[in-house]
Amino acid sequence: MPAYQFTAMDASGKQQKGVLEGDSARQIRQQLRDKHWLPLTVEPVENKQKHQSGHWLQKKFSAYDLALITRQLSVLVAAAIPLEEALGAVAKQSEKNHVKNLLLAVRSKVVEGHSLAQAMQQAGRFPELYVATIAAGERSGHLDLILEQLAEYTENRFAMQKKIQGAMIYPVILLLMSFAIVMGLMTYVVPDIVKTFQQSKQALPWITVTLMQCSDFIRAAWPLMLLLSAMLILGGAKFLKTSAGHYAFDRLVLKLPLFGKLSRGINAARFASTLSILTQSGVPLVDALRIGAAVSNNWMMRDAIHAATEKVIEGGNLATQLERCGYFPAMMVQMIRSGEASGELDRMLARASTMQDREVTTFIATLLALLEPLMLVLMAGIVLVIVIAVMLPIVNMNNVI
Repeated sequence: MPAYQFTAMDASGKQQKGVLEGDSARQIRQQLRDKHWLPLTVEPVENKQKHQSGHWLQKKFSAYDLALITRQLSVLVAAAIPLEEALGAVAKQSEKNHVKNLLLAVRSKVVEGHSLAQAMQQAGRFPELYVATIAAGERSGHLDLILEQLAEYTENRFAMQKKIQGAMIYPVILLLMSFAIVMGLMTYVVPDIVKTFQQSKQALPWITVTLMQCSDFIRAAWPLMLLLSAMLILGGAKFLKTSAGHYAFDRLVLKLPLFGKLSRGINAARFASTLSILTQSGVPLVDALRIGAAVSNNWMMRDAIHAATEKVIEGGNLATQLERCGYFPAMMVQMIRSGEASGELDRMLARASTMQDREVTTFIATLLALLEPLMLVLMAGIVLVIVIAVMLPIVNMNNVI
């Protein structure tokens, strides 16, 4: 039964929005009139999704939403509940209207006779990995097991994402506070203190003179500095949206000492996880490699995976091709080589994925543990320079006296 999104006016004159299921828009209007509501708009959810698919105000289908609905679907399907009823139950459970509308649109396609993978692909909001895995599960007749694997995969991805975001909160706050404190010292505190030195007419140390010049420059040019910073940020963001900018940034990131290793580790873990779940679901290796390349955020690594895929199609060895590009960890490549030799590639990919996730988690924890004290030392160093610049003239004045 199709789903329709409506806007209506209730008896008190308040506007109401929601989603109802019915055979036609006329039936939905009659349902609203039965509730003594005045129908304003009634539109099929599918058309609404298509209308909003390119709109910049469209609400994002987050990793949390995907993980949540996948887990709920896996539980209901494993309990032998029909798929259309499971989709309807998950839609009713959702508190977000855009997620509810999307699930009801998928349910409508399933009721019409489409497979779940086809319905999700037509919705256009689900990742390619997600659709391909569900299609493989439907072909094999083990959709419940595939949904269970997908639920674990999406939950692990979401947990990793939240862990990185949570770990970055403290360093970012510390950086912003340090910048604000230094700017406050340079624009308000230092000028009042150095007025005394200027009136004394004595020769000032070079560090004090430099500090005074920096303070004068910041006080005079802060609007221009703010404008230039905004222009640089906007220009950089616009440049990164281009192909040349994206490639330049990804190439630079891979060359950085610490962040390059972090980027390679995160993308290698994501690639191994994607390849593992797809091969375990029965997706052909070539198709799995193409989807694995699509989930990589770094375009240099994505192109390397595409090149490896072409060599695999020609009969080449996957581990050898990944080793040649130099972006993937040696241990992961060796495990893939062992899996190819033993015929247990899916099992070795699962182990490689687990190993890479642990390595990335440990590396991030170590990096953040070093970053916090380094930022504190940097902040202390800047304050120390300001204190020395202020105290040296005072010491010189005492010596003269």
